[in-house]
Amino acid sequence: MANKMLIEFRVKNFRSLRDEQVLSLVASKDKSFQDTHTQATDINAVPTLLRSAVVYGANASGKSNIIKALQYMRGVIIESASVIQPGQTFAVQPFRLDSRSNNQPIEFEVTFLLDRVRFQYGFTMTSQRIISEYLLAYKAFKPQQWFTRRFDTETNKDIYEFGSFLKGSKKTWESATRPNALFLSMAVQLNSEDLRPVFDWFANRLIIFNEQAQLNPQVSIQMLKQPSGHQKIRSFLSAADISIADIDVETRKVMGQAVHFDQAIGRTEVRLEEMEEHQLHFRHITEHGEAVFDFMDESNGTRNLLFLAGPVLDILSKGLVLVIDELDTSLHPLLVRELVQLFHQPEVNTGSAQLIFTTHDTSLLDAPSLFRRDQIWLVEKDRDQATALVSLSEFSPRKNEALERGYLTGRYGGIPFLDHNLGLKH
Repeated sequence: MANKMLIEFRVKNFRSLRDEQVLSLVASKDKSFQDTHTQATDINAVPTLLRSAVVYGANASGKSNIIKALQYMRGVIIESASVIQPGQTFAVQPFRLDSRSNNQPIEFEVTFLLDRVRFQYGFTMTSQRIISEYLLAYKAFKPQQWFTRRFDTETNKDIYEFGSFLKGSKKTWESATRPNALFLSMAVQLNSEDLRPVFDWFANRLIIFNEQAQLNPQVSIQMLKQPSGHQKIRSFLSAADISIADIDVETRKVMGQAVHFDQAIGRTEVRLEEMEEHQLHFRHITEHGEAVFDFMDESNGTRNLLFLAGPVLDILSKGLVLVIDELDTSLHPLLVRELVQLFHQPEVNTGSAQLIFTTHDTSLLDAPSLFRRDQIWLVEKDRDQATALVSLSEFSPRKNEALERGYLTGRYGGIPFLDHNLGLKH
C-alpha cells in the first residue's frame, strides 16, 4: 500500500540551491522493474511512485544541501510553535552570491500521500518571520484549499483564508500563531485533529540521517535484547550477505557521570550514577570452525550496518521515508547495494517504505537491476556557484548504456572537472 509515501520535494533559495530545485519520486512511464522498484498508488495524478532514489554529485556540488533543506523544513515544522520563542529569529541561509537572492525568502514545499489523499504543503520564510504558508488536499483531481496565509507588508499583518474542509477553532489558532511560527504547527499544538496527521508525517514518518542527525546505536542494541528483534536483525544481516551466525549482548552495570539540570536553583550538576553498558559479541561459523569476535574486531561496514539495522527494519515495516546523506562513507559498496535491494523487495518492504540517499559510489550505476533511470539524480554547480538537480532520465540514456562510464566522462554532468596541471605553472 502506498498510503504514506513522498511524492515530491521543492526548495528555492536555500544555501547553494538558488533556483527552484525539484526532487520527484514520481515514476516515469518506463516499465522496467515495475513490480520491485515502484509502487502503484491507485491515484490517477501520480499512478506510480519510486521506492528509492540516489543523488550523485561532486564534493561541494550541493547534493548535501538538498538533504539539509528537507531537514531544515522538517525542523521548522516540528519546532516553530513549541521551541522557537517570540521574537526569536531563524538561522536561515539563502543563496548569498548575488544580492537579489540574499534578500529573498526561502521556499519549501513537500507533496506526499496520506491515506490515499495527496497533500501539498509549503511555506516561505525569512530569518524574521513566515512570509506565506499553505495546505492543499487532493481528494479528487481538483484541490481543496485547507488554508492559506500570507504576510501583507502594507498592514504588517498575516492574512488567512480557510476552506470549509478544515474543521476546528481556526480563528483561535490564527490568533495564537506568532510571526515566527507556522500555522500548521500551532494548530496541532492546540489540538487540531485534521492537521495532526499532516504534522505527524513530517515529525514521525520522515527519517533523516546526516552529519547533523547521527545514527543512534541504542535502537539496534535494544532490539537485540528482545527475542523477536534479535531474530529480525539476524535475518537482516543474513539478507545483506553478512556471515554472522549470532550476536550476543552482554549487559553490565557500571558507574558513570550523568548531567542533571536543577530548575529550582538554575544550576547544572554532574552526579555519579549506575548505568548500563552493553558489549556485543559476534559469532561466525564456517565449514572449518567457528569463532566469537568482539565489536571492535568487526569491520566499520558491519558495525555501521548493524546500527542501521534497527532503524531500517522499523522503517521497512512501517512504510517510512528514510533519507541518508553520504551513505557510502559508512558502508561498503556491496552493503549499499544490499540495503537498496531490501527496499526493492515487496516481501521485505511490506509498508512501501522509500530510501533516498546521496553517494559518490559510481559503481552502483552499473550494478545490474539496482536502479531505473528515473531513480538516478545528478547535481552540479553552474558558473554562479548555484546548484542544479537533474534526473538522469532527461539525458535519455540507452537501455544498455554504461552509465558509470558516461557519468565519469561528463556526459551527464555532476562530476568535478579538474585542471590536470593542478594550477602549477611550468
